[in-house]
Amino acid sequence: MSLYRNFLSVGGWTVGSRVLGFVRDALVAAVLGTGFAADAYVAAFRFPNLFRRLFAEGAFNTAFIPLFAKSLEQEGEDPARAWASRIISWLVVVVTAVTILVEIFMPWILIPFVPGFLDDPQKFDLTVLLTRICFPYLMCMSLMAAYAAILNALNRFTAAAFAPVLLNIVMIVFMAPLIIGAPKTDVETAIWVSIGTLAGGVAQLAFVYAAIRRAKFVPKFVWPKFDSEVKRFWIRAVPAIIAGGITQVNLFVGTIIASGAPSAMALIYYADRLYQLPLGIIGIAIGTVLLPELSRHLAGKRFKEAEASQTQALLISMLLSMPAATALIALAQPIVQVLFERGEFTHAATIETAKVLIWFAAGLPAYVLIRVLQPGFFAREDTVTPTIFAGISVVVNIVLSLLLFPSLQHVGIGIATSAAAWVNTLLLGFFLYRRSHFVLPAAEWRRHAVIVAISALMAGVLYGLAMLMAPLFAANILVQLVALGFLVGFGMALYFALVHVTRVQPLGVLLKRLRRRPA
Repeated sequence: MSLYRNFLSVGGWTVGSRVLGFVRDALVAAVLGTGFAADAYVAAFRFPNLFRRLFAEGAFNTAFIPLFAKSLEQEGEDPARAWASRIISWLVVVVTAVTILVEIFMPWILIPFVPGFLDDPQKFDLTVLLTRICFPYLMCMSLMAAYAAILNALNRFTAAAFAPVLLNIVMIVFMAPLIIGAPKTDVETAIWVSIGTLAGGVAQLAFVYAAIRRAKFVPKFVWPKFDSEVKRFWIRAVPAIIAGGITQVNLFVGTIIASGAPSAMALIYYADRLYQLPLGIIGIAIGTVLLPELSRHLAGKRFKEAEASQTQALLISMLLSMPAATALIALAQPIVQVLFERGEFTHAATIETAKVLIWFAAGLPAYVLIRVLQPGFFAREDTVTPTIFAGISVVVNIVLSLLLFPSLQHVGIGIATSAAAWVNTLLLGFFLYRRSHFVLPAAEWRRHAVIVAISALMAGVLYGLAMLMAPLFAANILVQLVALGFLVGFGMALYFALVHVTRVQPLGVLLKRLRRRPA
């Protein structure tokens, strides 16, 4: 079984990307803080990111990979390459048209997305400028996602997993002069950071293009024609615009509502970046590996292997997401303080960011489980059902956000986002079970219950230790890093020791699975 090894490969590079992402975000926090320029940059970066999730990672991958894998399995490489060329040509045309239109009409398009900025013309005008700089990032990311989908379907995961590392490296390089050079205004800083974001997107695309050239599978651009196969693709892709990027949609809903309070958008952004570390390592890595594997098994009518893959993916997800979620809840304030509290980022901002982080962390297992459960529909070429569930979760998010924001502000956004994720997860799991596509044995249910209990115990111990070590987090940054590193290391050691002792997942068995070569 290659699932464990492929997950380790994708997850390993994602760890590198997220670690560098923390360095990047720490620099952003230091140079922009939580002021009006930070709010403007966050909105500008989130806007093309929303479209990236929809056009690239959501709509494209979830519709493309099952059909491409079936063509590859049943017809061979040449027909699969020709089919990919036709679909990617359509992607290029659609994204190019969207980019041109958005650049032209940006001031009007942004009004419904940041309505709270309209009372501050300086902030709104800066947001328009920064979004115009950042938006071509969408084109880079859409093409990169298309090439990555082909590489993933060919069982080549490394290049696409490494590409986000380049975004962080480029942005760090761009921000270095802001730290060591002459001081700049907030506006100048935000513009420079936005230019670095676009440059990072170009670097990612160039790297993945080089990888697909080495694989000798570069799709050719052909003039798009709306034939039956293209129609079949878009019928599946359009619903996946919502389903594939639902987490980003819910976050963006929160961003819109948060624009009505000063600094709320920036606080949500920093908390979002922290829980994105485990989400990226676990959820995105599992979803990236699981969808093509499920698609190949189902195309070859290997139904037992398909169910085994999903069961293993669920176990990996719970083994890693539950302790990550409970640890983030227990250590929210020390984590934010050590990573961000310097320069323009104050202690008050630390406290408020930690409050949001706790609620985002409460939804972390749900965000990960969505990545595990959705491929069960997508691999069967069903994008409509998860789209309906995604729509329901969006409604839940909007209603709760509007109800909670007046009293809880940014914290209310965190609560609403996590609640919506759990609603989506429960609907996906129930309907997979109802259709007999994924039935978890009683022994697996007991195993997952023990994982939850162990994670809660570990979090309680970490919270107590953090209280005892509070004076260390008031010392210099080196002492803070050592203290936080000790807590994280101790928590991991305690958790995996308990996992081993309770036989939930003997570590020897796990290591054998990770070393096992693909068949």
